[in-house]
Amino acid sequence: MQNSLITHQYLDIAPEVALALAENRPVVALESTIISHGMPYPQNVETALQVEEKIRANGAIPATIAVINGRMKAGLSHDEIETLGREGHRVAKVSRRDLPFVIASGKNGATTVASTMIIAELAGISVFATGGIGGVHRGAQQTFDISADLQELAQTNVAVICAGAKSILDLGLTTEYLETHGVPLVGYGTDSLPAFFSRTSPYSVSVRLDTPQEIARAMAAKWAAGLQGGMVIANPIPEQYAMSEEKINQAIEQAVQESVEQGVSGKESTPFLLARVAELTGGDSLQANIQLVFNNAELAAKIAGHYQLNCA
Repeated sequence: MQNSLITHQYLDIAPEVALALAENRPVVALESTIISHGMPYPQNVETALQVEEKIRANGAIPATIAVINGRMKAGLSHDEIETLGREGHRVAKVSRRDLPFVIASGKNGATTVASTMIIAELAGISVFATGGIGGVHRGAQQTFDISADLQELAQTNVAVICAGAKSILDLGLTTEYLETHGVPLVGYGTDSLPAFFSRTSPYSVSVRLDTPQEIARAMAAKWAAGLQGGMVIANPIPEQYAMSEEKINQAIEQAVQESVEQGVSGKESTPFLLARVAELTGGDSLQANIQLVFNNAELAAKIAGHYQLNCA
């Protein structure tokens, strides 16, 4: 009853998405922070539309998620995506704590992994493709800077397909946090946690699965057994687009040092670091970011298709 009330008052599901859900066809959620805060305009809009096409080409319906004029949206029009991309950082970056205020004020909001998961679950969408999840930031022993994405993964029933945690983070502490909260960290065809721009890291996943079918069956079993919370499916960036760990780590270390010197913190940390790393790598990291999102969208569509078969 509570979810029905929330849906009626605050959530709009695009007709195409609503029809697919009603007919038990696969749907893949997409976040919007990557549009407003992750890439420059107009590349952000072009990439967002291309990601949606990747999902369609692999048999699923895309549902880009955001807050538009105070309404939670599962599925955006091209004009709404254009607005988010053109306005960029002027659009509020919205996580769980921010949602009620952006809704109540009737503003636009670009959803993070955490808030995208919330809206996806409200809409009945179980699969979500993104670039990388947030995590425990470097230096968190002093700052306690831990992304709300991790807590959301511990409580919201959505599978998140990503290229691992963003490599600007402390990957070791991020994996420990996920383990503590019982969040499965699945390596798609890999035993090593991908490090976003790189295919490997010194850290292991909790389980390796090699096919979309296996992942879909595990999702269905998890939630049917009453085990609340999400699942992280770590999908390595395609080899031809991967960057060397040495090159990317040098850029990250410099960017992190600059963020400390400039007093950048909180929700502004990740956009600052990603933008600075892109500058330091001559744009190579931005191209890698785009390709890994495409790769995750394709896998998510395949997983969503098999998940619907398991739940039919």
